[in-house]
Amino acid sequence: MRILMLSWEYPPHVIGGLGKHVSELVPALVGQGVEVHLVTPRLHGGEARAVIGEAAPATDGPTSTVYRVDPPANSEHDFFTRVTRTNIVLEQFARELWEKIGPFALIHAHDWLVAPAAVGLKHAYRTPLLATIHATEYGRCRGHINGEMSRAINNVEWWLSYEAWRVICCSGFMASEVQRALQAPPDKIDVIPNGVDTRRFDALDGEDLRDFRRGYAAPDEQMIFYVGRIVHEKGVHLLVEAMPRILAARPRTKLVVAGTGGYLDAVRQRAYDLGIGDRCYFTGYVPDGVRDRLFRVADVAVFPSLYEPFGIVALEAMAARTPVVVAEVGGLAEVVRHGETGITVYPDNVDSLVWGILHTLDRPDWARQRAENAYRVVIEQYNWAVIAGRTIDVYRRIVDERAHVRWD
Repeated sequence: MRILMLSWEYPPHVIGGLGKHVSELVPALVGQGVEVHLVTPRLHGGEARAVIGEAAPATDGPTSTVYRVDPPANSEHDFFTRVTRTNIVLEQFARELWEKIGPFALIHAHDWLVAPAAVGLKHAYRTPLLATIHATEYGRCRGHINGEMSRAINNVEWWLSYEAWRVICCSGFMASEVQRALQAPPDKIDVIPNGVDTRRFDALDGEDLRDFRRGYAAPDEQMIFYVGRIVHEKGVHLLVEAMPRILAARPRTKLVVAGTGGYLDAVRQRAYDLGIGDRCYFTGYVPDGVRDRLFRVADVAVFPSLYEPFGIVALEAMAARTPVVVAEVGGLAEVVRHGETGITVYPDNVDSLVWGILHTLDRPDWARQRAENAYRVVIEQYNWAVIAGRTIDVYRRIVDERAHVRWD
């Protein structure tokens, strides 16, 4: 089966969960015999054309490939306009690719950022479109669409879900949100979760990480770890607000925050205003290898999101056998089972967050048991081979239905 995939993010351009999802899903699809041709804007380097993964032994034909297309030259346009202009060159490149190596069984688009190109290709070649919607503007704005750009993004998301033959969401929460915010019918939506590859954490077994840990916290300090985008919806400000009370109970505690984002300066300043600047380490961007080791040396990983379609970082912590504390919101509430695989706390509630963190730090034996339970759940339910198989089932359903439908 030959698939044309469109994604705004693909390594080395990975901003959040969308990029991680695509970068892990595509090799898993290729490994199960799907021929994937991925078109993405070349926003942060990378080869213009590169082989994806390794084809399954029984696979014949062209190699699965990622094509990084140079976007239009930078200008003073707003983000929505830049996305629209970039979609023009993505669609043009994909049309040339289609004429050269097509046809494709279907088009798989990830989020609104590639919707114009995907919809144009759908109609040009009368080929069904599958959309994976990773998040919505409605959710990011917590139910309030304000401003011209937010309305424009929301409209494109509606358009993508309308044009799609089927829609994949990463959680039951997101499926409900797509139904509510984008008026997608429930029988059009498939729920397939994100996944995580435990091998990158398993490879660290036996490695002495004591010297590495000293770069972030003293040997006698307990480490609270957050990694991800530093934006309001991720709730990092709540974690900073919780720290004075955590330190009052456990003075030898260090907060390590890894990541970048528009809210970084504000939360760093708030830490200094609270007099805890020396107990908080804002690392900025860290490479994947450093991030994985930070998971392994942390006493607890905390994700106090206000909005979270899925929460792949929580899965990564679980794969690293790190105890987790998460806000009981969105997809996080589906991934983490309170008292079994982690601790869930009330969202947007500093009191509850303090309780969850201290409960974990005060009872390391219980925390370790939850972490082992979480690791088993990751192995059984959130591995990419299973997720790729379920995605292929959706591909086959669409291809079969298309074969029996007249396209006028």
